Amino acid sequence: MTQRFSRRQFLRATLVSVVSAGLSACKGGGDATTDSDGSTGTDGTTEPTGTTAPTTGAEEPLLDGAAYFPQSVASGDPRPDSVILWTRVDDGDVGDGDLELTVELATDPEFTARVELDAASAAVAARAAFDRCAKAKIKGLEPATTYYYRFVHNREDGRYGSQVGRTRTAPAPDADVAVRFAYVSCQDYNGRYYNSYRGLLGQQDLDFFVHLGDYIYETTGDPTFQAAGRAVTFSDTAGAIVFNEGTEEEYFAASSLSNYRELYRGYRSDPALRRVHESLPMIAVWDDHEFSDDCFGATATYFDGRIDEHDEARRKHANQAWFEYMPIDFTDEEFAYDPSKPHPQDITIYRDFRFGKHLHLVLTDLRSYRPDHLIAEDGFPGAVVLDEAALVEQLGSLPEFAGPYVEDIDAYDGGTYKTALLAAADALGFDPAHLSGPIDAVFINDTLASVMDPTPPIDEATLATLPRGLSYRGLGKRSFNGSIGARYFVNKPAFDAWAAARKAADPASVDVMGPTQQQWFLDTMKGSTATWKVWGTEITLMPLVIDLTSFPIEPFNQLYYMNVDQWDGFNPTRDALLAELQAVENVVAITGDIHAFYAGTPMVAGAPDQKIVELVGGGISSTPFQSLLVLQVAADPTLSSLPGAGMLAAAIDALFTGTTTNPHLGFADSSRNGFVSVVIDRAELDATFHMLSEDVSLTDYEGMDDALAGKFTRERFRVKAGARDLYREIAGEWKRWDPSTNQWV
Repeated sequence: MTQRFSRRQFLRATLVSVVSAGLSACKGGGDATTDSDGSTGTDGTTEPTGTTAPTTGAEEPLLDGAAYFPQSVASGDPRPDSVILWTRVDDGDVGDGDLELTVELATDPEFTARVELDAASAAVAARAAFDRCAKAKIKGLEPATTYYYRFVHNREDGRYGSQVGRTRTAPAPDADVAVRFAYVSCQDYNGRYYNSYRGLLGQQDLDFFVHLGDYIYETTGDPTFQAAGRAVTFSDTAGAIVFNEGTEEEYFAASSLSNYRELYRGYRSDPALRRVHESLPMIAVWDDHEFSDDCFGATATYFDGRIDEHDEARRKHANQAWFEYMPIDFTDEEFAYDPSKPHPQDITIYRDFRFGKHLHLVLTDLRSYRPDHLIAEDGFPGAVVLDEAALVEQLGSLPEFAGPYVEDIDAYDGGTYKTALLAAADALGFDPAHLSGPIDAVFINDTLASVMDPTPPIDEATLATLPRGLSYRGLGKRSFNGSIGARYFVNKPAFDAWAAARKAADPASVDVMGPTQQQWFLDTMKGSTATWKVWGTEITLMPLVIDLTSFPIEPFNQLYYMNVDQWDGFNPTRDALLAELQAVENVVAITGDIHAFYAGTPMVAGAPDQKIVELVGGGISSTPFQSLLVLQVAADPTLSSLPGAGMLAAAIDALFTGTTTNPHLGFADSSRNGFVSVVIDRAELDATFHMLSEDVSLTDYEGMDDALAGKFTRERFRVKAGARDLYREIAGEWKRWDPSTNQWV
């Protein structure tokens, strides 16, 4: 007999698909087996029993319709009884209106063992309002079962079938089975190729893959980090943001809905990415580039405070395109994107999944609700943010990083220095309005020296008598509008004090998740009964600190956070979350965004026993972190003028792991692309880093799988249930990372 869904059961699903039409929207091997008596095969999975082929000539033959489905098919968000199926139809012969597709499901790729769906109920809308993307939530499925699916476009001249996709449901919550998945992030398309995905396709028995964000990059070829070569071309350049206009290096950033849609279409044209989607269900969240680099909420950071970059319309264009092209199962099954709703109430993407007894996957959204970076990109370097009294009250005494300042630039020395600074404002490009109140005295001297002003500097004897506080300059900020000293390369001790002060004054200033999501996250983690609680977090938890205290040039001889767009920028909240997670056993964070492979045990500051394990995966294709640093140093006049700065950037991993600065960090490779595969069961979580050198990502290996296979370097890591330690396989032996000795033992 043929497996059947009740009409009411599937009608509910197809009504959802009609309402959510345009919602864009695996196990690769080891398929379920079923014996003749309907029992399950030896791998513990199940297939529908007694399926038969329903077609005996009554149905019109299915024609090859791949041309009508240019982005192929995809599936996502597998649960024990349901999965999301996605496609997009493009047929210029039928006008601009809505279309209706039919979805077909089977337990074999030839569709001889069909899962019967009522013909009327199997209709799926492809609405023009959602770029004719189509989504169906298929419910009533068997757990841990492989299904094959396709969409049918019914034209007057015949039935045209899409490419065939393969998907897999999650095991039942009480199933004592191992779970295998991969996770990825950061897949820049510009001048780069998805060879990492080709390696992922070679992995056996994967149940699904997780995408941790930066599925697209909103720019079409930013020369500061994107390679020349293949790129997406916008048809609506008038609706895009243009950079370097009229030059050979002109490029665009997406802004209109058309721009964002064309990015997804272009990225999905890649054959390796299409094959992954055809083979495995995906569970995805976004990071920043789905909207805009280093964004917070609806605000971009391209111009470093020179203009107001808050743009809710642009943010909602990005959100709608993500909704259209990604196979997401929203909590509200009737959810359809409504651009009239204000951001961030327009869409909620944080959610969780159970896979048998042993895996609870919890995904967060760390871009929609976060505040601005704690150091303003347009922060005036000379502005004092914490005066002497505030520092002493907070820390008990004046710290070494405190610097001298004049309490009132208008009155100090009869206004001599204010007059001189005002004369330099135009040449240096800063707003004279910033020259008021307390001003960093060293900033005054350095600024006047830079324009060769004849005003005598404040001498050393006088500097010693001035009050001492913390300015933006003391945090590491040297330029008037820039990311260095604001989002990157900030003075760690000073920033820690500044972050603590901001939290005390305004707790929301360090609240990355927002109160509603954070409470949901902690309740979900603490309430989970699964063996492993895996947190999919877009940004790196572990501090990434470099020690330049022996660097011969002042004032750069400091401890620095490399990137405070990550969790380092909100360390009071990180510590609070890590402390809360000590009540939860077997927590492992999987992370992307940073374009590097790291493994370690992030811990509460000052409490090394309060820790979890974190495994950071490199980007699929995006410029690795080490290369980005080298490019950033070369592009920044202040950094590039420092002797040895380029060499330090190229040796970043030695700075991370070669000292005791990062005792939590056991492994670092900032130079490679790739992905991570994971196997979990009741006893262990095993993870393998699959790493490719950057030059491989710049070459198209389509059709050269054998040549590519030998180019992967692998590192294996393990976490044992009931412990909070990280193990690494070294020369065939498992060694434990010991933060107290900074060694594998």
